[in-house]
Amino acid sequence: QVQLVESGGGLVQAGGSLRLSCAASGRSFSSYAMGWFRQAPGKEREFVAVINWSGSLTYYADAVKGRFTISRDNAKNTVYLQMNSLKPEDTAVYYCARARTPNYADPMDGRKYDYWGQGTQVTVSS
Repeated sequence: QVQLVESGGGLVQAGGSLRLSCAASGRSFSSYAMGWFRQAPGKEREFVAVINWSGSLTYYADAVKGRFTISRDNAKNTVYLQMNSLKPEDTAVYYCARARTPNYADPMDGRKYDYWGQGTQVTVSS
């Protein structure tokens, strides 16, 4: 069974930065792409970023492109989301998820992921 545990969320002022981490259990972490999603109150879950199994390919939602960076350390079974220039509209619960494949296809579709973490709250004040 795979478990994903996010950490690093918190309260930050607009323009600030946070770094989220997602630690995965299991030996197959490096065989799968990993993604980040978020869900704001009253809104649907939305895709944020994805990284392929090796870390050589990444893809971002337009809303975070140029401000967020996804990375991974396969030796530590961990995927990261560095968030800079945060805006109040980035406020949400952030979830990491394991893709069903090593590389991503239709990364914005939540059905392409089979394991999800419990989420970490990010609040950006204006």
